[in-house]
Amino acid sequence: MSMRNLLEATTNWAVWTQRTQVLAAAAAGTDLIDAWRSEERQSVAAAVMYGRVAVERALRAHREGSRHTQELWQSAWEACRIAARTAEDDPVPWVCLLALARLDEWQQWPEHRTAPPEPMLPLGPWGLLAQADKRDPFNREAYHRMLQFLYIRPSTGGRLTEAVNFVHWAVASAPTGSALHVLPLYLHVERYRRRDERRDKALDLHWVSEDATREARRAFYDWFDHVSPQECSLLDLSHLAHGLWGAIQFREAAWVFQALGPYYTPVPWVYRGSNPQDTTEAIELFVQARTRCLASLDGSPGS
Repeated sequence: MSMRNLLEATTNWAVWTQRTQVLAAAAAGTDLIDAWRSEERQSVAAAVMYGRVAVERALRAHREGSRHTQELWQSAWEACRIAARTAEDDPVPWVCLLALARLDEWQQWPEHRTAPPEPMLPLGPWGLLAQADKRDPFNREAYHRMLQFLYIRPSTGGRLTEAVNFVHWAVASAPTGSALHVLPLYLHVERYRRRDERRDKALDLHWVSEDATREARRAFYDWFDHVSPQECSLLDLSHLAHGLWGAIQFREAAWVFQALGPYYTPVPWVYRGSNPQDTTEAIELFVQARTRCLASLDGSPGS
């Protein structure tokens, strides 16, 4: 009832997308959505949530290497297609289909190898992205799902060239205030995550390069400076705070840390330590960075 009432009161597509994603992650291990659908067979929201939960289960099975992945993938695809027909104006079913596309690593499905909108971009699920974009232009999750799809393409041999081209293309058309301006910071984190196993100080130069500094500042002034912190994804805020801190833009970073308030996300901080699995080290680094940046607003010596 609480989920139904919350979704019923949600009128903004960006918030709707975010809430359905979070609720699906919480409900995927239960039969809650099945019960809702059995009680309200005509509910459009229930149909969308059924697709969301089915996708979450398929993605979890894939991460765990479950032998049921293929079965769950097919079920999720069918649930999303039904949701797309039931909720014609909703971007979420198409976002979900984009999320499933990453399971098709070799792009065997025709809908995952359509022609791109620009020559420098690879074949991919562009039709799915266009459908989401048509319903909610520059939908944050849709573009992140597309980026994730490009990350895992075996044909790239681990190179991020295609992801770089996609991010540049997406940011170039994104309006002021769009969360897509944070995408380059996710790409910098992914590039750093794939670095050699060397843990030397030279790697920190990655964050003070001209590109990294420019893109962190651009995300701040083209996105953060135009939105309410309450509307922002915590992950986006964390990536921006991390990028500005790494680029030694302490005052701008301080304002982002203030917007984060008491909240913390392990990513991207876990990738800056000696052990990406050690969240304790990541928390310590986060606190150190926040303290250093907030001190810059106090006019402390050396700020």
